[in-house]
Amino acid sequence: MTGDNKKLRSAGWFGDEWHQGFVSRGWTKNQGHPEQMFDGRPVIGICNTWSDLNPCNAHLRILAEQVKRGVYEAGGFPLEFPVTSLGETLMKPTTMLYRNLASMDVEESIRANPLDGVVLLTSCDKTTPACLMGAASVDLPTIAVTGGPMLNGKFRNENIGSGTDVYRFTTELRAGSISRLDYLEAEAGISRSDGHCMTMGTASTMACMVETVGLTLPSGAAIPGPDARRKRLGHLAGNRIVEMVREDLRMSRILTRPAVENAIKVNAALGGSTNFVVHLLAIAGRLGVELKLDDFDRLGSRMPHLVNLMPSGEYLMEDFFYAGGLPAVIQELEEHLHMDTLTVTGKTLGENTSGAQCYNRAVIAAIDKPLKEAAGIAVLRGNLCPDGAIIKPSAASPELMQHCGRAVVFESIEDYRARIDDPNLDVDKDNVLVLKGIGPKGFPGMPEAGKFGLPKKLLQQGVRDMVCISDGRMSGTAYGTVILHVAPEAAVGGPLALVENGDLIELDVEKRSLNMVVSDEELQSRRQAWTPPRPVVTRGYAGLYVKHVLQADKGVDLDILVGGSGPDVYREPR
Repeated sequence: MTGDNKKLRSAGWFGDEWHQGFVSRGWTKNQGHPEQMFDGRPVIGICNTWSDLNPCNAHLRILAEQVKRGVYEAGGFPLEFPVTSLGETLMKPTTMLYRNLASMDVEESIRANPLDGVVLLTSCDKTTPACLMGAASVDLPTIAVTGGPMLNGKFRNENIGSGTDVYRFTTELRAGSISRLDYLEAEAGISRSDGHCMTMGTASTMACMVETVGLTLPSGAAIPGPDARRKRLGHLAGNRIVEMVREDLRMSRILTRPAVENAIKVNAALGGSTNFVVHLLAIAGRLGVELKLDDFDRLGSRMPHLVNLMPSGEYLMEDFFYAGGLPAVIQELEEHLHMDTLTVTGKTLGENTSGAQCYNRAVIAAIDKPLKEAAGIAVLRGNLCPDGAIIKPSAASPELMQHCGRAVVFESIEDYRARIDDPNLDVDKDNVLVLKGIGPKGFPGMPEAGKFGLPKKLLQQGVRDMVCISDGRMSGTAYGTVILHVAPEAAVGGPLALVENGDLIELDVEKRSLNMVVSDEELQSRRQAWTPPRPVVTRGYAGLYVKHVLQADKGVDLDILVGGSGPDVYREPR
């Protein structure tokens, strides 16, 4: 083994001349790996979130083989390993409960094994931030390859989008305006290929975030899942990660404060998911990058909205890719971004996107002719949310951006389900719907229940949007005048816990305010009478989660996971 190769972390396993080396090399050889695999070449971990229980990631086995080819070709030794896969469509009670668990799996799997660099294979919503959080806490050379969006959904010669049109079809079925047969026909055509949601939901938002901060190869966010170009991307990522190890290009050199600022601004231009907020806060926290909730408003809320994709527009990710994808958007935003940030290519963001063009202005607007002048995520403050709440103006109804209405309160998700379609529910279109108990600790896990269905009797009257408030999240594919992430949450005694039926609630997005018109004296009286709810769960991982989870304004990470321990094994056993 050469002097240079002794610098490799994997040499602590495969380069040992005695017992450790005998065990590490000997047992690994039972997979048919020849002697030259142990000659000091970089060992690359392929962290795979594949699972049959996660349809969005079911094709990652194939993509892993492409990455392996690239690693072998570049002179590396690829070793694939599985980690917890979080499937948004099948897991209950919510994948967000398990995002931090998956990040622990990723972190400890990387640290405990003879790896010099890592390729993260992700796709569905939580798999991307979970893998990035775990990898950040170890801080080896890292590159992400996302699974790509599905092809456009189809229904009677029209494009339909995952999530966004699910909400639409479900609403119309509840309203009685479409038949069950129509509903089933849409269901059959909405998910017709490999890949994640093809709207600008959380999966697409996370993929674009990864590309913006420079942790994947250029154009990696938008290539459709079944497109051969995604396989080629995987091969090239395998090539590049070996070079990154030799250059010692670690994650912390790429995911810096300027890169995070770029991500916030680009997300605003995309009309990206509100889930972006809790995920980026958590990722930044693992690397020690200073980031506050108000940064999302300060940096992003006045950015122009350029990308015409559902749920804030008309088109889908396949159209976005053909229109030029993220490089075209980054070039439009050039004057607003730090174009000198370093990326996994070893080049800057500006160098990666130089010359990128837009091929369809209906999908990607020019910066001097935006879809909306300012449509990024807005952070609200007031006596209802002293630690903040968020709203996505690009997906909301303009006429509701300033509103005052009487509160109709649901104390829990069960209370909501029991009463929302009651014809005797005292509610009208001008009311404000309030749902408590779906925050990080209260649910637990902060589910995507913040976009909740409107009362059936109002749907039948043609009402399609109302102001809705909760301490939960909503799907990135959802839309409406929905106020989310209210902090502190109701379960820990935040002011949301004190809201009662009939209270007036005032929303003014322009002034960034959200208040209940209740005197301080009355609120103090209610607080004295308030009793904390009993935890839903106390044992196992979920019990650990409830004890240690942070609030929404801190990224919903566990307090014991913030920061990182680096790549060193804690102790040597012999």
